[in-house]
Amino acid sequence: MAAAQGAHMTGPAAMLRARLARPEILVVPGGGSPLELKLIERAGFEAAYVSGYAAAASRYGVPDIGLVAYGESSELVRAARQVTDIPLIVDCDTGYGDVANVVRTVRGLEALGVAAVQIEDQAWPKRCGHMDDKIVEPEDVALRKIDAAVSARRSDTVVIARTDARGPYGIEVALERCRKFRDVGADVLFVDGPQSNEELALITRELDGPLMVNMSESGKTPISSAAELEAMGFSLVIFPSSTVRITVRQVADFLADLRTSGDSRAWINRMASLEETNAALGLPEVRAFEADILKRAAR
Repeated sequence: MAAAQGAHMTGPAAMLRARLARPEILVVPGGGSPLELKLIERAGFEAAYVSGYAAAASRYGVPDIGLVAYGESSELVRAARQVTDIPLIVDCDTGYGDVANVVRTVRGLEALGVAAVQIEDQAWPKRCGHMDDKIVEPEDVALRKIDAAVSARRSDTVVIARTDARGPYGIEVALERCRKFRDVGADVLFVDGPQSNEELALITRELDGPLMVNMSESGKTPISSAAELEAMGFSLVIFPSSTVRITVRQVADFLADLRTSGDSRAWINRMASLEETNAALGLPEVRAFEADILKRAAR
C-alpha cells in the first residue's frame, strides 16, 4: 500500500541523485528487514540502506560470509518496497557472480524500484568488510563488473563501486581501484575499511566525489559524526548494521532477564506499547483506507 499511495513523479534514483548533489552529507541508516527499513522511513531519513550484513542477520539468522545471494536479496527488497517509499540503496555484494550475474542483479533490482546498487570487488564467497582475511578479485575482473553494472542500467539507477582492497593490499591500491572505477562510469566511490582518520582524509583528498563512507561501530574504521565526515568531504555516510546490533543486545538482555525472573514488567517502559507497535506497522493508515472505501461503498 505504501508504494501505491506514495508514488512520486520523480523516481527514487533521481531523488537520490538530486540529494547527493547538495553540499550537506546524506545520513543513511541500514536495515535487514522490511520493519527496520520502515522504521528508518518513519524516523524521517531521506534514504535507507539495505545492508547485506543486516539482511543475513535479521532476515536469515546467519553471518555475513556469502550465504545470502541474489534470490534472497531481491525477495527482501520486494517485501521492503511494499511498505516503504524512500529511496533504497541496496548492498549487492559482488553482484553474485561475473558479468552476466551483475546484469541480472542490476536489472532485477531496478525493476523493483531501487535507487542505487552497490557492487564490491571481493571474491565470492565474500565476507563482511570489517572482517579479516578478505580476498579481492583481480583488478580486471573488478573493473569489468563495475562496467557491466553501469552498462546494464535501463534507467538512472545510481551505481556505487566499493573496494575492499584496503585490507589485503593497503590504502593506495584501494584508491587506485576507485579511480579506475570512476573511469568506467561509477557514480559513487566507496573505500571500505579505512583504518584511521588519516586514511579517511586521504580518501577525500585523492578521490573525486560523491564519496561514501561506512560507520560500522566496533569495526576497523574510527567512528565519526556526520558533521565531521562532511567536513572531510564525504557525501554519504551509512550506518549499516547499527539497528540489528542494537536488536541483538537488547533482545538478548530481555530474554536473559525473562528467563531468570519470569516477569516482563521491568521492561514495559523500554518496549513499544501495542498501540505504538501497530502504528509503526501502519495499522492506522490501513484502517483509514478501509473506512474511506466502506464509506464510499455505502453511498
